[in-house]
Amino acid sequence: MIRINNLRIDISAKNKHKILENEILKKLKIKKEDILEWNINKKSIDARRKNKINYQYSLDVKIRNEDYVLKKIKTGNIIKVKEKSYNPNIKSKTTKGKSPVIIGSGPAGLFCAFLLAEYGMKPIVIEQGKKVEERVKDINKFWDEGILDTKSNVQFGEGGAGTFSDGKLTTLIKDKENRSSKIIEEFVEAGAPEEIKYLKNPHIGTDNLRKVVINLRHKIEEMGGSIFFDEIFKDIEIKSQKIYKVITDKREVETDNLVLAVGHSSRDTFHMLNKYLELKPKPFSIGLRIEHPREKIDINQYGKLHNILPSAEYKLVNHSKERSTYTFCMCPGGYVVGATSEEKALVTNGMSNYKRNAENSNSAILVNIKPEDYYVNSPLDGIDFQRKWERLAFKLGGENYEAPVQLFGDLEKNISSKRLGDVMSSYRPGFELSNLRECLPGFVVENIVNGVKYFGTKIKDFDRYDSILTGVETRSSSPLRVDRDSNYQSNIVGIYPCGEGAGYAGGIMSSAIDGLKIAEKIIELN
Repeated sequence: MIRINNLRIDISAKNKHKILENEILKKLKIKKEDILEWNINKKSIDARRKNKINYQYSLDVKIRNEDYVLKKIKTGNIIKVKEKSYNPNIKSKTTKGKSPVIIGSGPAGLFCAFLLAEYGMKPIVIEQGKKVEERVKDINKFWDEGILDTKSNVQFGEGGAGTFSDGKLTTLIKDKENRSSKIIEEFVEAGAPEEIKYLKNPHIGTDNLRKVVINLRHKIEEMGGSIFFDEIFKDIEIKSQKIYKVITDKREVETDNLVLAVGHSSRDTFHMLNKYLELKPKPFSIGLRIEHPREKIDINQYGKLHNILPSAEYKLVNHSKERSTYTFCMCPGGYVVGATSEEKALVTNGMSNYKRNAENSNSAILVNIKPEDYYVNSPLDGIDFQRKWERLAFKLGGENYEAPVQLFGDLEKNISSKRLGDVMSSYRPGFELSNLRECLPGFVVENIVNGVKYFGTKIKDFDRYDSILTGVETRSSSPLRVDRDSNYQSNIVGIYPCGEGAGYAGGIMSSAIDGLKIAEKIIELN
């Protein structure tokens, strides 16, 4: 296969498919009948010159007489590549042994279950939350009325926290085994947009994700897996340092393999597991959500051509001597939403639909937290640290799940906001104008102020006085790690810590990849 890199097309050009095909003929000096097939490998936007914004493409092409054609080509932008596909080193399908049990139906749990089911192992998934269809109702009830279901919310339920997000599929982890191609393939098969196969920064959108997750569930069940919702993981039984039994509030299941694909908010579960497994504190981050008018961000990133391009993204970081401040989970044309899973606590998150066409764009502004900032004598101390600020935010917001909100200029001046400016808050269930210094550590606030001012040198008016800050964002990652060895097992044989909650992933794609890795190992050792 031949890969042609660095093809540029004006964003306003019509019939881009035809233009790309003509570029293939021109670059390879071949006729149309010589093309066997071609597809887009990557597509991105090059907006470095605002007066000449291009789509940049990388194309994969299969042609007749490939070696002969390549001999005539003398450019580094045209190379020969091997097709990459996900091909786990698993010898045969098996139905031996007891069913593996997976705790959690987020990306890690779902894709672990998916591969195990494909290989005939009939996995059992236990999820304390509800299936998507019912979960949506519970979340809307919370956003509309402030009535929280502590087991069915933005953190808990089918698809995990990522189901109510922007649905980003980017990851910085290395993927030599090309597990990501398996994940993308199954997402598309389940109804995700085809373009996630090639966009540089693909996203599915929360509206599409809800449908995709349902279809993944159905496929797992069709392959012999079982998924039980509204069921609480209570305890485990161990014999001879091996997992023997999983205990829930509804059943006891004997198993040789237990996958702990719990999310980063599974605090009760972590407390129970601390009796058996080796848990360690780890760095995480806390901060606020910031909102700007989407159009202003789009104009800054794209200039006058912003109306014909997708909503603009950004990724910013400010390094200081002690710690970094950075944007996280940026949601173009999205919403800030209530995301707590505990009563009398306030947690925010960002969410976008696939079209990303809401009035505001938002992101988290996070500051690194180190174990020495919170550790006293328990690996669970990070949970207590998060909870402290969540409860202060709940109190500051009026103790009814409305969020404390402040204008950036008022935060900098250390005065409570009295009114909004031109930027309107998108937060649901509602908000209370406040002083956010009362619900965050002082060093976090100062880093946020300095960070936002620095980001204003990168994106015009990012630090505008009336930018809306909403508190608090504390659940960007797990505050602890569950130790595992080279076989991905904990100190108890047959227990596999997995995904974001266990401290081995961050986001939908890396969590799903970790789920596949665990499934491969279980099949290998079965």
